[in-house]
Amino acid sequence: MALGLGWKLKEGTLGPDDVVAPHERLDWGRTVGLGAQHVVAMFGATFVFPLIMGLNPQLAIMMSGIATIAFLLIVQGRVPSYLGTSAAFVGGVAAIRTQGGDSSEVTGAILVAGVVLALVGVAIHFLGSSILHKVLPPVVTGAVVMLIGFNLAPVVANIYWPQDQWVALLTMLFVIVCAVAFKGFISRIAIFLALIFGTLLSWLLDQVFGPITSVLGGATEATEHVRWNTAGIGDASWFGFPAKTVFNADGTDVAGWHTPTFSTFAILLVLPAVIALIAENTGHVKAVAEMTGADLDKDMGRAIAADGVGTILASSVGGSPTTTYAENIGVMAATRVYSTAAYYVAAIVAIVFGLSPKFGALVASVPGGVLGGITVVLYGMIGLLGAKIWKENGVDFANPINLVPVAAGIVIGIGDVKLKFSDDFTLSGIALGTIVAIGAYHLARALAPSDLRERADGGGGAGGTAIATGDRVYGDEDGIDDLYQNKH
Repeated sequence: MALGLGWKLKEGTLGPDDVVAPHERLDWGRTVGLGAQHVVAMFGATFVFPLIMGLNPQLAIMMSGIATIAFLLIVQGRVPSYLGTSAAFVGGVAAIRTQGGDSSEVTGAILVAGVVLALVGVAIHFLGSSILHKVLPPVVTGAVVMLIGFNLAPVVANIYWPQDQWVALLTMLFVIVCAVAFKGFISRIAIFLALIFGTLLSWLLDQVFGPITSVLGGATEATEHVRWNTAGIGDASWFGFPAKTVFNADGTDVAGWHTPTFSTFAILLVLPAVIALIAENTGHVKAVAEMTGADLDKDMGRAIAADGVGTILASSVGGSPTTTYAENIGVMAATRVYSTAAYYVAAIVAIVFGLSPKFGALVASVPGGVLGGITVVLYGMIGLLGAKIWKENGVDFANPINLVPVAAGIVIGIGDVKLKFSDDFTLSGIALGTIVAIGAYHLARALAPSDLRERADGGGGAGGTAIATGDRVYGDEDGIDDLYQNKH
């Protein structure tokens, strides 16, 4: 069918080499089980990143389900994927809040980024991807992804880690051990398991040692408090929509559903994330094509546009930005089941979770120390993904075309360097670093002698093998490659 809803039933017992294609499905009992597995795979990151961005995790889970359904309809069921919360926006959102922006400005900026991503997808669909590779070669894409991740280091150091340094340290170690000591699905959900471990550890320490004195996120002075505050869970209802935004006495807001507002400074701070989303979606489509044996090149633009639509839908009511998830690629590789029917099931399950305020209160109660241990790993992995893009595309840093402009952009982005134009307009951090990395690269390329340009082309500087490698083809027996191939 045109929308990809006419699945062909694949009956019988699957052999070790049997594959269930996107347009096929197993019986509904097994399909529901696989859908639940996809929910677990995306779950940890999808509600961790809204917490970090100051957005409502209950709303984020619900809108991720709606965005996934929209994505599957737009790609006509040819590209199986779940749209979870994107981490690429975390740095920009942190910068917006540092400069006094509220949640409505955050989601307004994210919505504009979704529109830009959708338009890029439409352009790629009609014009082809070659122009994209010229504007955003792997050397530039890797630099932007790297500065987005490493720009977040102060968030860990100054906000989450100090809330409970020992819980943060032990949670971090749990992530590392869980990721490397286990294979298969357990390794894939290391972050989710670390959330459970850290929260239970916080509860145990509360029972044994009592309250802790530390500075909570958003506070300026240390206070005595329990590590895991469950006060709001019991009062929350089992069923209902996420609450509307509530403003505290100090002017800060606790984000629920709300309508976005738009400001130029906020939009400029999050637009670099569009580059990361293009990279993620490109890698995702290539990985799915490799695993299924299908030619999905003509679906590349449609998939990028569909992710943009998903982000627009989610942010229009105050939800989080979306992206395709490599975690779910791992589930498909492990099961060899690529049926989009399982993703529809996962989306419906997520929507049901999102309609439970009690679930939202439980997620919102995750202790700050636990988030510290998790984010110190996640933010570093986002940054190192930039290096991974360089490596897999053979970027030659002996060539000054690649080395000099990208070096400047990365330091500006990580160091949060500021360029002040007026009292009302300043470019800094991720936004300025991205502009420098892209603009200075193309300037250097235009001024360089032909031999340096040719070397850059041959080494992935401009005409490399791919714009991005956000996903990998998971070829080993367990469908796992590296720890939590996190690219959102």
